[in-house]
Amino acid sequence: MSNKIVLGYDDSEAAKSALAFAVSLAKAQGAELVIAHVLDWSPYSFLTPEEIEQRHKRRAEELKRAEDALLAPVRKSLADSGVTVSTELKYGHIAETLIDVIKESGASHLIIGRTGHSALSSRLFGSVAGTLAQAAPVPVTIVP
Repeated sequence: MSNKIVLGYDDSEAAKSALAFAVSLAKAQGAELVIAHVLDWSPYSFLTPEEIEQRHKRRAEELKRAEDALLAPVRKSLADSGVTVSTELKYGHIAETLIDVIKESGASHLIIGRTGHSALSSRLFGSVAGTLAQAAPVPVTIVP
């Protein structure tokens, strides 16, 4: 495994605390930081072709918004941090997709915030934290 840390990031206060912790840890360990944002996406097999086309269009728009509003600013804020930073923006089941990012990047550690951004994502991210603590192939740090 390489010396990489994956950070699950959603711009919540908990995620911002996790970002600060991850940057400190990456500096201390000389590790690279992979900041991953996952847009939860569940496929529906009963959609018509027209609905699928519209959904694909919305998906592309959501990815662009997340890149512009979430990941680009965090990359910019870390430009002078002394840490090598890359980002991953994906659609999928949050826990499963973060595990894929860990495996693809060869990371040795995962850091996540304890709660998500909204009431819905708080419930989702809370369950994601529990899932990742049990299923991630690397140590997981959950930052309050």
